[in-house]
Amino acid sequence: MRDEAPLQRGRVVRTQSGFFTVETPNGEYVVCQISGRLKIGALRAEQREDASRSDLVALNDFVTFELQTDGTGFIVEVGDRFNVLSRTEPGAKVGTSAETEQIIIVNVDQAIFVFAAEQPRPQPRALDRLLVIAEKAEIPDIVVIINKIDIADREATKSLFKVYEDIGYPVLYVSAETSENIEQLRDVLVGKDKVSVFTGPSGVGKSSLLNAIQAGLQLDTSDVSAATTKGKHTTRFSQLLELNEGGYVADTPGIRAIAPWDIEPDELDGYFVEFYDYIAQCKFKDCSHIHEPGCAVREAVEAGDISKGRYDSYLRLREELEEQYIY
Repeated sequence: MRDEAPLQRGRVVRTQSGFFTVETPNGEYVVCQISGRLKIGALRAEQREDASRSDLVALNDFVTFELQTDGTGFIVEVGDRFNVLSRTEPGAKVGTSAETEQIIIVNVDQAIFVFAAEQPRPQPRALDRLLVIAEKAEIPDIVVIINKIDIADREATKSLFKVYEDIGYPVLYVSAETSENIEQLRDVLVGKDKVSVFTGPSGVGKSSLLNAIQAGLQLDTSDVSAATTKGKHTTRFSQLLELNEGGYVADTPGIRAIAPWDIEPDELDGYFVEFYDYIAQCKFKDCSHIHEPGCAVREAVEAGDISKGRYDSYLRLREELEEQYIY
């Protein structure tokens, strides 16, 4: 009878194409794959219709693995997750059997959404979608970072993002090139055992900012495509980086498509924080905030108390969910 492989525990600190680097408590790194038994268990759960399709193992998971004689491992168990930041896998229809959850990171204390003031041009609607998935995940702290402020019209940029400050999201304007406000960004990230995720569109300078925050990381960077003015993917995998002053930051590939995971159209208004005080005042409890009489949300938009741009983001995303969702 074959001896059972020894079990060890650790934290997933890197994910790439089905391979997971696990850091053990003694500081060793073991490259693991998902065990057959874990895959079979997930498949059976799907067949019983009591589980949805999702990534079995994700960045920052705490896992148990069997250590093999060649130094690699097979993950046999995944610990409980207290939150999950995810999106619907690109190309999958929302609300259908083909829908699959694509996890960005789990067990995160803080979401840092990074955009550029220029090159590429800022995308407030993309930010709105990221905020929706972070609110759904109940991430305790959410911060908006605007990089490349040194090459932009400052007043115009701050005017564009003022709405996010007005509704309670901290916004920090920085420059990886000139180091403007890099110390303040470092202060946001540093904290004993704090785990932050750094994510946003491609080309906004996420890796450059992390290089500026901590010397020695030497993350790959690239310029924005001159032909398309869109960012190029530089980070090809997700990894958890330990900061010298305490805490971890997850560097993730740039996101181009953001479809919220597991949000029904009627739930969407609950993830737009400035709607909270008005939803209860609507005449109808199931108000869609589109056409019903006595809608307090629409009245607030007309009065200037809710941003028209944010409301338009809500309408566009709700329409998308209505078109794709199967009740």
